[in-house]
Amino acid sequence: MDSTEHINYQRIETAIAYIRDHFKGQPNLDEVAEKIHLSPSHFQRLFQEWAGTSPKKFLQYISVEHAKHLLNEDRQLSLFDVTHETGLSSTSRLHDLFVTIEGMTPAEYKNGGKNLEINYSFAESPFGNIVVASTSKGVCFMAFAEDEITGFIALKDKFPNAQFSKKLDLAQQNALFIFQNDWSKLSEIKLHLKGTDFQLKVWEALLKIPMGQLSTYGSIAHQIQKPNASRAVGTAIGSNPVAFLIPCHRVIQSSGTFGGYMWGNTRKTAIIGWEGAQINP
Repeated sequence: MDSTEHINYQRIETAIAYIRDHFKGQPNLDEVAEKIHLSPSHFQRLFQEWAGTSPKKFLQYISVEHAKHLLNEDRQLSLFDVTHETGLSSTSRLHDLFVTIEGMTPAEYKNGGKNLEINYSFAESPFGNIVVASTSKGVCFMAFAEDEITGFIALKDKFPNAQFSKKLDLAQQNALFIFQNDWSKLSEIKLHLKGTDFQLKVWEALLKIPMGQLSTYGSIAHQIQKPNASRAVGTAIGSNPVAFLIPCHRVIQSSGTFGGYMWGNTRKTAIIGWEGAQINP
């Protein structure tokens, strides 16, 4: 990192800290830009390059995360109270942000997926036991699990108040065929995901990495036209809710090292080797 890049990184670091410390005041672009002695347009462009999103979007994410924290801590809080504590102008503003960022309303988040019906089942894969879950729209969760208890706990943490049925449905079956080398079912796999616009773009880019091939965090950043957002890409990859189907295991560091993996580096190495063997028997 040269001196100019270092200075720019420090500026963005200062801006992020300011937004985090003052989000309840909902600072605008001009206010934050003034704090780091840049013009609003220059600050907007620089922040987008380094953080992978705009200052406005980042403020929205911080606001929604705070609102989520309040709702998780005290389910008795009214949405009006949460709106006030988050510094937003109205409950309708809180509603709009939740729908945009979380894919659900504040009330639905508060209820923890209360009206969501989720089927789930357990299966064996070449890389260990798997829990897979689906809604009527498609697969919403897949993770490697040491046993059924820890697998269900991980699922319930994602959807704490949903209605669960231990049942293998068609969506799960189509997803699990991939472990049997039945690639003909790929087009039939439907996913039901929620995430930020940035996360969804990253996950979509992962789906385009061909089996048996690898990409890097930097390459993914370029692919989604955020060339300086490698760190943000790494964070989005680390929050992938669907193991294997969304192939975050195919992303490695530019140095050639495999890097981290939510379900263990040894498992990541095994998956990469297995996929290579499937296309080069």
